[in-house]
Amino acid sequence: MDATLHLTQLIGGEARASSDTDALAVHDPATGAQYALCPAGTDADVADAVRAARDAFPMWSSLPNDARARWLSLLADALEARLEDFAQAESRNAGKPLKLAREIEIPRALANLRFFAAAATQFASESHQGQAGLNYTLRQPLGAVACISPWNLPLYLFTWKIAPALAAGNCVVAKPSEITPVTAWMLGELAREIGFPTGVLNIVHGLGPVVGNALVEHMDIKAVSFTGSTAVGRQIAAHCGPALKKMSLELGGKNPTIVFADAFNDENSRDRLLDTVVRSAFQNSGQICLCGSRILVERSVYDAFRDAFVARVRKLRVGDPQDPATDLGPLVSRAHYDKVLTCIAMARGEGGDVLCGGEALSLDGLCEGGWFVAPTVIEGLGPDCRSNVDEIFGPVVTLQAFDDDAHALALANATPYGLSASVWTQRLERAHRIAAELQAGIVWINTWLMRDLRTPFGGVGQSGLGREGGIEAMRFFTEPKNICLAL
Repeated sequence: MDATLHLTQLIGGEARASSDTDALAVHDPATGAQYALCPAGTDADVADAVRAARDAFPMWSSLPNDARARWLSLLADALEARLEDFAQAESRNAGKPLKLAREIEIPRALANLRFFAAAATQFASESHQGQAGLNYTLRQPLGAVACISPWNLPLYLFTWKIAPALAAGNCVVAKPSEITPVTAWMLGELAREIGFPTGVLNIVHGLGPVVGNALVEHMDIKAVSFTGSTAVGRQIAAHCGPALKKMSLELGGKNPTIVFADAFNDENSRDRLLDTVVRSAFQNSGQICLCGSRILVERSVYDAFRDAFVARVRKLRVGDPQDPATDLGPLVSRAHYDKVLTCIAMARGEGGDVLCGGEALSLDGLCEGGWFVAPTVIEGLGPDCRSNVDEIFGPVVTLQAFDDDAHALALANATPYGLSASVWTQRLERAHRIAAELQAGIVWINTWLMRDLRTPFGGVGQSGLGREGGIEAMRFFTEPKNICLAL
């Protein structure tokens, strides 16, 4: 009996195989074994999905906002009822610890749906009266839009895109990563089970150069929301720019964590500082665009911080994602595993001193064939080394010392990326000043990954264009039209 999971596409409310007979293997990162087959979508599949979205748009966009909110809430209810199933699937899908999927990532996907269901009922137009008659602004949905999500937080970021697009009245053609497609497929099946309106949400699986390109280049796709690598983001921008198509690009990061001496010397908060900085460096095996991969420490406490930090990193347990004691699971794919190991070798070649980790791990038992890399800390590299400039996106961090505020800012801003940063200090004035001068879309002070879904999210430089979250997302997925009435 074939135990392989066979995924389908969601096009026009129907579960469909690809128009191509080929399928893509989906592997369990913890074992390296294939466990599912994903449709290898084609241009024809994309055309059918866009046609279904376009045909559904008049009905969906004309619904009252609270009616769209009810549909999103029903989908959230269905997801909540199967939270454990989705957590188990996400753990296998991406190799992440089950407790991370169960306690953080699937609940966040659920929160995304509920948040934008509520946002649909609160989204309002502006009006202006006095200087030039009475003006009011309509914010109208665009039509069929493309949502392309990455492999590192599969359902978390998939729902972060489709929820505001649907809430604003658009119909969606979504492409999850072909590396981690399972939970997006499961959500599509839930949508079918609850009778989600036909054609409003479509999911096409397949390779980026095929399905992704076809989506971005389709003339009836009115906007593209993409999260992924800077290299692919540039390709999308190269098409959307000349086509004058709306785009939101959330790309890579090489994020600094800045630790001032006053924060480390405070005995009441030192443990929380160290624990949070370790988490910010290695959560999801460092495969989060917001991870603090460059840790900058004031020189007067550098040695003490380094020793305490490395001691904590050495205690992290790498292992079976199903084990409640596991802190780090495997990397998501063999290709990414090879890339991260190459980056560690490059750091050694640049003269970096590997303080801990630095090697692949071979586990016994069920995880013998998994793609595990030990959490790695490196010092001795300057700001211009590739290890401090290029995004590694794995369980690898570097340490650098700084002398004063100006030096800390110079090191923090010494990359073409600008997604996030963390600042640890007891001085409120310094915290505000440093935060204002950092080249980053989001700055955390004495914390990390604390997110209010109402706030704008995105980066500058090579970290992307546009903002997601709250009103910013609703506005991205609508077109403003001003109406002026002479009084």
